[in-house]
Amino acid sequence: MTIHIIIDGYNLIRQSPELSRLDRQDIACGREALVSRLAAYRKLKPHRITVVFDGIRAPAFSAARDQVKGIRIVFSRDGEPADAVIVRMARQEREKAIVVSSDVAVARAAESCGAATLDSPEFEARVAMATALEGADHPEEEGAARRISTRKKGTGKRLSKRMRQHQIKTAKL
Repeated sequence: MTIHIIIDGYNLIRQSPELSRLDRQDIACGREALVSRLAAYRKLKPHRITVVFDGIRAPAFSAARDQVKGIRIVFSRDGEPADAVIVRMARQEREKAIVVSSDVAVARAAESCGAATLDSPEFEARVAMATALEGADHPEEEGAARRISTRKKGTGKRLSKRMRQHQIKTAKL
């Protein structure tokens, strides 16, 4: 099953210290930096990625839909918030979607459609970790020499089916 990551663009930019600094200088710089990071992440993990921005702040010359470096960029129409576009996309994708937004209303609406959700800071951390681990070599000899214990620790509390599916989807990031 292919995963479709739907990102609340300005929410992620404003939650990130580095991207928000660029955004305060020039809003287009913040968008471009976000797309560059996502393009680097997409090279490592070939998931479909869509970033949704509010159309109010859209550049006058840009189309409502665009694709840059393999990242699909969507600007909402005038008078329509990006949140509504994100929820509509999550409703279409259902279990295939992971919605990235720190907005509680968007997250709840996406979860009610069957999509998994992630906070913006958590997604940014996962992207940073994936790009950092790209060049790291993992010698398999060390793993073979280490002995793994099968002894269980703690109580065996099983998560609900919905929570297990959520963990499986987010683990693919």
